[in-house]
Amino acid sequence: MLQYQIDRIEYNIAENRAQTGVFLIGPLDRGQAITLGNALRRVLIGGLEGSAITAVRIAGVSHEYATIPGVREDVLDIMLNCKQVSINSRNSELEIGRLAITGPAHITAADFQFSSQVQVIDGKSPIATIAQDYSIEMEVHVERGVGYRPVDRHSDDTSAIDLLKIDAVFMPVRRVNYTIDETAVGEGGAARERLRLEIQTNGSMTPEDAMAEAANQLIALFQPIANLTMVEELNPEPEHSTEAQIPLEELNLSVRAYNCLKRAQVNSVSDLMGFSYEDLLEIKNFGSKSADEVIEALERIGISLPQSRPT
Repeated sequence: MLQYQIDRIEYNIAENRAQTGVFLIGPLDRGQAITLGNALRRVLIGGLEGSAITAVRIAGVSHEYATIPGVREDVLDIMLNCKQVSINSRNSELEIGRLAITGPAHITAADFQFSSQVQVIDGKSPIATIAQDYSIEMEVHVERGVGYRPVDRHSDDTSAIDLLKIDAVFMPVRRVNYTIDETAVGEGGAARERLRLEIQTNGSMTPEDAMAEAANQLIALFQPIANLTMVEELNPEPEHSTEAQIPLEELNLSVRAYNCLKRAQVNSVSDLMGFSYEDLLEIKNFGSKSADEVIEALERIGISLPQSRPT
């Protein structure tokens, strides 16, 4: 079994709490690095579960194109700011955060009040700016999911007309890049490869956890193939009719026809059923007269042979 090493050669945390890790995986046999890199990148980008703000409710606002008195940003800008907030919910159910602020104030993601199950990754993410003597009340919905979930704008759901839904980006991994180093040399001078994998997350999980979760998903994907067992279904032998079991002797053929068929390993009617008229003529010393004799004998017991072999 191939043994390789995984080293984290770089790690940093940005001001917005995004985490970046660079890993070196190898040595690998030729071709394995790109296979591993492609598979991990595919799952890292679109297969991991994350959290996102999926809806906003603002007091006195019923649609996304409205403006709020005393607030610099319009409602659409506030929704886009909420969409950019990095957040992590440990609850599989819906979580709700609320705020009520009177200006002057610069509202950030840290101003939302959530339960202990929700963590705001970057509390400095801007939401809105409110002027003096004005106030705003907001509510945001946080859910867990996978990938990207657009709002169904053709839905007939009017249960909460003031709930403004947001296209949700649940993906905790923002960027994945990989390169392949082909300079590694294995035993006996054989060319080997190393995979350099760069993973950037939004801070809701570490690059190591993201890579481990992606690997576990790939293992689960291939596990049924590794345990594959095929049960071969045997086709039952076709049951021959009673006439097919009749021995050749009971057809009362002439001595010439009987001897020719015996030399051709024909011992019963079932053996003859695999022949056509053309096949009978190809039997050594078996002429058309003998073939006609066999055809007539079979027709007497209700069996007919085709004139020519099937194509």
